[in-house]
Amino acid sequence: MPSIIPSYMYTLFASLIVGSIVICACGLSTLSVKNEAKQQQLANIAEYIATESLELTSRAKADNLTATLSLTLPPSIGDQRYWIQIKNDSSRAWVEAGFGTTPTVNQQRAYIPTEVFASGTYTSGLGAAKLECYSDGSGVYLTLSGGS
Repeated sequence: MPSIIPSYMYTLFASLIVGSIVICACGLSTLSVKNEAKQQQLANIAEYIATESLELTSRAKADNLTATLSLTLPPSIGDQRYWIQIKNDSSRAWVEAGFGTTPTVNQQRAYIPTEVFASGTYTSGLGAAKLECYSDGSGVYLTLSGGS
């Protein structure tokens, strides 16, 4: 009779370990799916701003024309604040996005398929994002502002 009780104890202990492993695996999987969804939403916001930038620059192609657009952006993604930055180099312009409140070099980019001088940063929070575009004899300028 004493040999039956240890086998039940070993079975109970093994079931507890297997159950813990299954629960941890499900939790990690859920966390991975949530993080992927947040990254996708951030990429969608960057694409949205690139698309709106292209539309705005196409309106402002005439000399000395200024156009302003208020962007509809969420105050946060999940429970995280994010930043959006537009930049350009000698060949093209792009929209960068990342989590946090301080812009850093990030691989999350959406390119603006037009020749434009781009600058500005938006940090999510209380304020609204504003995209301003103007053109003069030297080129088309795009500025992103707002946020807190």
